[in-house]
Order: sequence, then C-alpha cells, then structure tokens
Amino acid sequence: MSNVSNLDQQCVNTIRTLSMDAVQAANSGHPGMPMGMADAAYVLWTKFLKHNPENPRWFDRDRFILSAGHGSMLLYSLLHLTGYEVSLNEIKNFRQLGSITPGHPEFGMTPGVETTTGPLGQGFGTGVGMAMAELFMAETFNKDNFNLVDHYTYGIVSDGDLMEGISHESASLAGHLKLDKLIYLYDSNQISIDGSTDLSFTDDTRKRFEAYGWDVQRVDGHDHKQIEEAILKAQKTDTPSLIECITTIGFGSPNKEGTADSHGAPLGEEEIKLTKEKLGWNHTEPFFIPEDVKKEFRKAVQKGNKHEDEWKNLLTDYEKVHPVDGVGFKTFVGREMPENWDEILPEFAADEKGMASRKASGAVLNELADHIFNLVGGSADLTGSNNTEMSGKGIFQKGNYKGRNVHYGVREHAMGAALNGMALHGGVIPFGGTFLVFSDYSKPAIRIAALSKIPSIYVFTHDSIGLGEDGPTHQPIEHLAAIRATPNVAVFRPADANETAYSWKAAIENAEGPSLLVLTRQSLPTLDRSVYGKASGTEKGGYILKEASTGKPSLILMATGSEIGLTLEAAEKLEEKNISTRVVSLPCWELFEKQDQSYRDEVLPVDVRNRISVEAAATFGWHKWVGSEGVVIGIDRFGESAPFEQVYEHLGITVKRIVEEGVKLAG
Repeated sequence: MSNVSNLDQQCVNTIRTLSMDAVQAANSGHPGMPMGMADAAYVLWTKFLKHNPENPRWFDRDRFILSAGHGSMLLYSLLHLTGYEVSLNEIKNFRQLGSITPGHPEFGMTPGVETTTGPLGQGFGTGVGMAMAELFMAETFNKDNFNLVDHYTYGIVSDGDLMEGISHESASLAGHLKLDKLIYLYDSNQISIDGSTDLSFTDDTRKRFEAYGWDVQRVDGHDHKQIEEAILKAQKTDTPSLIECITTIGFGSPNKEGTADSHGAPLGEEEIKLTKEKLGWNHTEPFFIPEDVKKEFRKAVQKGNKHEDEWKNLLTDYEKVHPVDGVGFKTFVGREMPENWDEILPEFAADEKGMASRKASGAVLNELADHIFNLVGGSADLTGSNNTEMSGKGIFQKGNYKGRNVHYGVREHAMGAALNGMALHGGVIPFGGTFLVFSDYSKPAIRIAALSKIPSIYVFTHDSIGLGEDGPTHQPIEHLAAIRATPNVAVFRPADANETAYSWKAAIENAEGPSLLVLTRQSLPTLDRSVYGKASGTEKGGYILKEASTGKPSLILMATGSEIGLTLEAAEKLEEKNISTRVVSLPCWELFEKQDQSYRDEVLPVDVRNRISVEAAATFGWHKWVGSEGVVIGIDRFGESAPFEQVYEHLGITVKRIVEEGVKLAG
C-alpha cells in the first residue's frame, strides 16, 4: 500500500474497523466490501468530494451513490466520521429496529444518503439521471463567470452492479449522452456470493465500457496515488468515466480476505481480533476512533461550509446580474408549482367521438410545458405512441443539455432509474413513457421511488385489451393490480380528456411518491360536464359522475378509464328498468383512500350494497370497493388479438353484461 501516510492509514483502517465492528454487533451484514474499498472511498471523500456535512441538501454538492448498497457500513462510517448527523450510537445499532443505519442505504432516513440502493444496478442507473439533471441545470442557468451549477456525480459500483441488465442500458445511455460529470469507481474484487466471479462473469469490462463511449482506467484500489491521479484524469474527460479499482475483498482478514466468506457474514470475534492485529490496529475495544483520525475527517465540515458560503455569495451576485434567471433557478430548485392552474390546464369540450386519453395527455403536456419550464422527459422509443413530445422544447443531447425532450431508446430499466435520479437531484420534474405492459421493466425503479417517496412521473399508454390487434403480449391484464399493490404509488386511469388534465395536475403536485398515468390507445368520449360531475373530482381520486334519478341509489356502478363509458350507457338502461343507478368514477384509488371517511361514504354509501365494478383488467383489489355482496367485472385471463371492439365483446366487458348483473343485484 504505497504513498500512504501513517495518518491516512489510520483513517482508512478506522473505516475498516467500524465496518467490521458494526456488522459483528448486528450479527448480520457485509464487511468485505467496506474493507476492500476503504482506500478508494477515503481518497474520494477527503480529496475530491464537495459536500457539507452540516447541510446535506446544499444544492451544488457533489452527489455520491453507493450502488453496491450491501456495503452500507462503508457509507455510514464515512458519514459519521466526516460530521453528518449519524452518531456513533447509530453505527453501534446498525441494522437494528429504529436506527437510521438500515441494512441498505435508504434516502430520507439517513442524512447524506443520496438515494436508496441495494437492488444491484439501481444506483448505477440513478446516478445517470443525477448527471443528466446536473447538465440540464448547468446549461439552463450557468452564465459567464457564474458557474452556479458545477458538481459531479460519483459512485461506487460492484461486479454485481455490472452484471445486472440495468447497468448495460444505463451505461449505454450515459455514453451516448456523453455525461462527462459522471465518475464511477468500480470495486473489482472478483468475488460474488457464489464465489469467484469466474463462475459467471468473464466480460471484458474495459472493452465493454469503451464501446459504450466511456473513459476507462484501471488502478490498484489500495494505492492512494493511483486512485487520486485517476480521478483527476476522469474529471478532465468529455465522457463518463469508469475507474476499475482492483481490490481485495475483506482486506486485512488473515483467513477470509479475497474469499466469498467475507462478503455477507460477520467475520467473527476471533477473526476481527486477528484482522486488527494484521492492520496494526492497537485498540482492543470495538468502535474506537482515534482523536487524530476524527480531527482529520472532521475537516470536511469546515471545507463544506466554505464551499457552501462561496456558492451562496455567487448566487447572491448572480441574482443581481441575472434577476430573472435567479428567480427561475430558485423556482426550479424549490419545485414550486404554478398558482394559476385554472389558466394552464386545458378544458376539453364535450365530444361524443372524443380522443384517446394518450392523445389528451399529449395536449395537456404541451400546455404544461409552456408554463412549467423544468418539466423534462420523454419515452422509451415510443414518443409518437405515448404522445410525450413537448413541441419546440429541444432534444436533450450533447450540445443541447437544456433540451427538454429525452430520447431514452428501448431502455425502460434505465429510464425508470434515471427518472429517480433526476427527481432526487432536484431542479427537474421528470417523466418517462412506455406501454403499460412494459411497466414490468420499470417496476424495480418504481418500487425504489415508492419506498423513497421520489416524485417520478410515468406515462403508461396502451392500457388494456383496448389496444386490440397487437394481442395478449401487449395487452396488460395484471399490471394495474400489481402497481396499485405497491405502497406510496398513485395510479391514475382517467376516463376522458378532462380527467386526464386533472390527473397530470395531481401527478405534478404529488411530492410523496411516483405518479403513474395509465392511458388508452383507443378514443374515449369527452364527457359533457354540464351533465356529469366535474372532472376536478379526479383530484379526490373518486367522485360521483352521474347521480341516480331518485337521488338515493339502489345500485352503484363504478369504473375507471375506458370502462366509464360502458357504465354510463348501462346506467341509462338500468334506469329504464326503474333501477336507480349511480355511476362513480374512481380514477385514482390511492387519492380516494386519502379522503376523509365522510367524503368516501358520500360517494359510496355504506348502506348501498348493490355495487358493480367494471375494469378491463384483473379483478384483484376491486372487492374492497364493491364489498362481499357486489360484482366485479374484469379479466382474469390473457387477451386476444383482434379489433378491440371484438375483444371486449369476446371477454364479456359489455353494456349487456353490466345490465344483466345489475338486474340480478337489484332484483
């Protein structure tokens, strides 16, 4: 281990011993990776990382992502040592109930954790989104002598991260976009859970990443000078950078270093004792931090405050010279919403022919884009099908990073993670589109967004058997149930153009998790709102669309999206049979559940037990709305390839069936 002073060595070994001791105390965790990457992480955090432990959310900080989230004790050790509000007691309570040091890093729980990681590859893709947001903000606001946005996205990635498919998509996208502020340190220790990576992973990583357009270097991951020089070189490239750090997992452990035994289990008390002896660590008590080590690490506080103070002064001067852009910058960073929604949201006139909700979404999006200048997004090579193009807003690419239309290519995994990264970075309101059936490809990123309450927005079109001839491979059935089952996700399935407009409004205002707009391929009538309930009811998740003729219903029909039209037609026929029928639109279950009980009882009176739900999707979940005596009309099988009208008829999603079931219930 050359070029390392005694104090540097003590600092690195403090990271190692804290990690070993915490895993041992928890009797659970992954000591090997923190021990192996302690040198590289120390160099990055003390010589390069621009951050302020006393203000973890300072905007122009560098972002650091531990994509290999199983090595969380590496990050927690660094956070504690450099002065974040992560106490030594929290380190001692690693992986314990109520601690802020969970088994894998979680955004919003631990100060200094930039994103939730653990599912391998997600951090890799999230960092790509952060780098995209940095470049968008920099090109939008930086002026001569005013580099208001000027920071890097760093990450530590593992063999496992690079095996995951999402890393391939994300690396390809990053290379294509030439994200030159993205620098990843690759912990190349040749060990995974099963043993040597030779068992399953013999890629030529250098050639792979060079083919993607990355700058690639290889260094001894325990040589501080090599690591420092590599990072300096990476900062000067005009491409993303991968620095392969050849490391020894479990470094210092006499019997377990370089083996899978150190990956995911405590070393054991005796092995820890031997390891500390080998490292020259002369402190027998666990969790010991030498005073000179603490003093050295805590220099980060003074340096961080200095960086932030300089930036604040720069911002003050910027606002004087560029007052309009200064206001815009604060609006972007503060995620401030428009106050004049009534003027912004388009209002669609009643039209029996109507339009597909995906087309309505495109119209709404373009109105919003003219007023919300940090709305940035695109689709996974389905721009025309998803209607996600913002006219005249430019394409995000090298040479025009302030372009707002992103072409993700056929990379749904990468797109989902990038949306999370952009939203977490701040300054950007990101959205991404694909077909609903391919939400499966974005599901891991949606789950991370839900867990971390990240306000990513998805535009999922071609939402049902209504897409017709493309057949069952493209006709989503189980997807609505799956995404609704995920906590903190708001799923909108609007019934017409005006519900679509309010769904967009609610999605943009939702800062508590991801919002998913589920839209049709086929046209839907635009309802006459002078006859039916106001579309603003969408913001409550559910509302009375058509009241029963007698005021008090004896039957309630409820639906979402394209099936609302069927229920309205069925209601008329049921009323002709003297069955007093109310129609309820439930475009967003999650918002409806958040309303107070009195409102929900007003819409769905508890004493009206004759209820029918209609949705061209799996019936799972609907019984909580219809109750034990109600009827759920849906599809619990895969679809068919045919014109959509024939598919609806074939699968029993018809007015006739609704009426028949209604008569049975009311009779």
